[in-house]
Amino acid sequence: PGAVYFSEVQFQKDETLYERVVAESSLYFYRNRARFNDWQVVIIYPSRNTEQSDIYPHRGQLNSPQVHRIYLDELGNIRELPVWVALMVLTTVEEQQASEEARYLISRSSTEQPETTSQAIIDLITTIIAYKFEQLSRSEVEEMLGITLKETRMYRDIKEEGMEEGREEGREEGREEEARSLILRLLTRRVGELPQPVRQRVETLSLEQLENLGEALLDFNSMADLQAWLEEVRS
Repeated sequence: PGAVYFSEVQFQKDETLYERVVAESSLYFYRNRARFNDWQVVIIYPSRNTEQSDIYPHRGQLNSPQVHRIYLDELGNIRELPVWVALMVLTTVEEQQASEEARYLISRSSTEQPETTSQAIIDLITTIIAYKFEQLSRSEVEEMLGITLKETRMYRDIKEEGMEEGREEGREEGREEEARSLILRLLTRRVGELPQPVRQRVETLSLEQLENLGEALLDFNSMADLQAWLEEVRS
């Protein structure tokens, strides 16, 4: 048996996060004791300000090698980080810096990664920038990133008609459909073909949940990671 890893990407303050993580991780390990001989928790924050305020009751575990807390703004220069880590850091940088770092990561991924992996990275960068700069038009995002968005998966299946109509409502529906399609493709690449029940569960997620899943899937190594994440959302 090996170790089971639990990961949390926490971009909003939750004052009972550690209570929940410890309880759910311990329960899962208890129920699957025959399969694993250890469990580890990784919690990713944009900064220390997002962490739960009262951590005293959990001081033993938080100071042990079993729970790992990562603060993205303390990882150092985004350009010196592994690409997949740099993508998470990109979500936290200020807007004036984001466009420059996004262009750098697009250029870097095209030279360092295989074509399929590079495309997945560009898709994620495009999604991050689109959400950071919601006020920008398609052409303005294209100019910012130095790419043609119609060549990325994010925009490939989006029809122009309806984008101008309905404004906020239409834009929200388009974003949700676009995010769901992108997340399903990335999950298939990351953990393999999704069983129909799992696929249906992902298709019912809200836009906010899809955004959270887009961040969390960077740490997935197997279908079990995805299923554990979905169970956590359900609860």
